[in-house]
Amino acid sequence: MSCLRWALNRSDLTIYRFLLRPILFRLGGGDAETAHERTLHLLALLSRSRPLCRTLQVLAAIRDQRLARTVFGVHFPNPVGLAAGMDKDGVALPAWAALGFGFVEVGTVTHHPQPGNPRPRLFRLPAREALINRMGFNNAGAAALAQRLAATPVSIPVGVSIGKSKVTPLDQAIDDYRASFRLLFPYAAYVAINVSSPNTPGLRQLQDADHLRALLAALQRDNAELGRADPRGPRPLLVKIAPDLSDAAIEELLAVCADHGVAGIIATNTTIGRSGLEGIDPALVAETGGLSGQPLAQRARQVVQLIARATGGTLPIIGVGGIHSPDDALRMFEAGASLIQLYTGLVYRGPLLPRRINCALLAAGKER
Repeated sequence: MSCLRWALNRSDLTIYRFLLRPILFRLGGGDAETAHERTLHLLALLSRSRPLCRTLQVLAAIRDQRLARTVFGVHFPNPVGLAAGMDKDGVALPAWAALGFGFVEVGTVTHHPQPGNPRPRLFRLPAREALINRMGFNNAGAAALAQRLAATPVSIPVGVSIGKSKVTPLDQAIDDYRASFRLLFPYAAYVAINVSSPNTPGLRQLQDADHLRALLAALQRDNAELGRADPRGPRPLLVKIAPDLSDAAIEELLAVCADHGVAGIIATNTTIGRSGLEGIDPALVAETGGLSGQPLAQRARQVVQLIARATGGTLPIIGVGGIHSPDDALRMFEAGASLIQLYTGLVYRGPLLPRRINCALLAAGKER
């Protein structure tokens, strides 16, 4: 086992890039979403086997108390998390823990089950290690996720991202969010309020101060009520924001969050911008949806820096966007993030990216 772990430490990225990734990218005739689905199915099967999960954990996970941290009252064994969108319905939670993640964010889930937007809706841009997606919150619904979380013991914190159902009019969005929140409250280490996906019509309007103020007030009332009957008390509420907001709009949003006791910010969601894609097939660049991956890295760090500066470093930030290497992770922490999340980096750099990042944090002495 120790020899295999040594080999993985030295060559896992090379093996993934030149052997495993080409195979994965060819699944389903090269369709990115089919490859995602089949990979997730394999991880779900692995999750059902405790011996396999234990073996994977020995190989992949870094267990070191120096990596642990407590953020907005939640204890994380390490600061590297899985971003929402990778496992919306929480079908492979034990496998993510075995791969060495310090936490997982499931969702974004909606009150009503929904199929999402028509396919194809996920596109790879390998030359920039990027993705464009217009998934549209495809998920089995909040009630189904609640049932799965109730039946799945997990050794790491699980955050839950909630969004608006597409069939729900914007003027009824608050009740839609509240329904999901109340169903999922018992199982969430924290709840992320997704008001920033570009793929649900009108959703980003909820980032406007008046809309956000009303939404947060309603959710915090429910949070206080449910928390009184729960030994863990109210759950930390986080708001996930778009990188396309102006600096002034972000500062206005932060003021609203401060007024309503928001525990942290997730920065950032995908972008509707297309900078950094010069030389890429124009037809691919023109696909509608949110762009993630390396082209987003600089703006995501800028937003994290802005939030950290505007709040004096007092508001926890989960940094996400373009983290594909240990150096990317270190820069995000230096920008002011308390925790980070991965998604597109896993697609292009492989499942042992959390291990490499945690090793780098220990080596750099920046584990806390």
